[in-house]
Amino acid sequence: MDKSVFRIGVTRDFLKPDGSCDLDNIAGPRFDAAGLHWEYLAENTPVLTATQVQDYDALLVLGAGITAETLTGETDRLALVARFGVGYDKVDVEACTENGVLLTIAPDGVRRPVATSIMTFVLSLSHQLLIKDRLTRAGGWRNTQGYMGMGLVDRTLGLVGMGNIGKEVFKLAKPFGMRHITFDPYVTPAEAEAAGVELVALDTLMQTADFVCVCCPLTEETRGLIDARCLGLMKPTAYLINTARGPIVDQGALTDALQNRRIQGAGLDVFEQEPIRNDDALLRLDNVIVTPHSICWTDECFQGNGKSACESIISVASGQIPAWVVNRAVIESPKLQQKLAR
Repeated sequence: MDKSVFRIGVTRDFLKPDGSCDLDNIAGPRFDAAGLHWEYLAENTPVLTATQVQDYDALLVLGAGITAETLTGETDRLALVARFGVGYDKVDVEACTENGVLLTIAPDGVRRPVATSIMTFVLSLSHQLLIKDRLTRAGGWRNTQGYMGMGLVDRTLGLVGMGNIGKEVFKLAKPFGMRHITFDPYVTPAEAEAAGVELVALDTLMQTADFVCVCCPLTEETRGLIDARCLGLMKPTAYLINTARGPIVDQGALTDALQNRRIQGAGLDVFEQEPIRNDDALLRLDNVIVTPHSICWTDECFQGNGKSACESIISVASGQIPAWVVNRAVIESPKLQQKLAR
């Protein structure tokens, strides 16, 4: 294998069933202009193997996992894993750092699309959109007295996490006249105040918010954060929205709360197990809107993620440190520096 050519491996899960891919129009011109070789991996596997990655300098990854085993082979040339998105719970960050591999994400690509998706859930739930759709289709044109919606003025929008996406949600929600609160241990009161947001404890948010929106990453700290106790604090008229990662919320406890109408409803784009099982009790409930971890999947999101990920790869191919590095401790690694100096 010619190591003088910078080689990029693209995970095969980008391809549509007919073999086409919208990524071609984003990555192709950028990589070709930079003189870089790129290709789709030969196999579509849920977790990449050491054999699959050993001949590449960079990987452009959609949903495939990167484990310590992935990097146990010949990783003397792999310098970058560029995630097409912001979640990296399927990537072993410590293993990347130990092997001199940068991990980047694309927050600039998902900021607005995910924030828009959260507001889509807020509006759809507050207006009981799906229920009224079903009523209309069933001929229940006048049977609307029992399905009063919830106006947003003076309601409380509570975000668990006020990072990149959370700030954008509050920005989009501003014209609706809602009270804005957040729980985020990494945000200072001054930062929250500057954004026009009230920083509160998690219990206060769960007790107060009319819409509890999960916007934090999945980490050991946040896994199971919204458990039965937290859900029990919510108002019976409140809604829970999760577009982050399924395991942040105890799905069994949430299903129980929805089944017994202890909360008004939920909007879920993510689940503890994906894809969700066809016989999951959540799918039989009429007070939850479910989408297949793709509610933000728009042309805007795809273009933004693609542009950001490609820029990270082109930077590394030029021997530079890209933006949006997750494992910044690797930057001083002799292993990485040797790869960048090639």
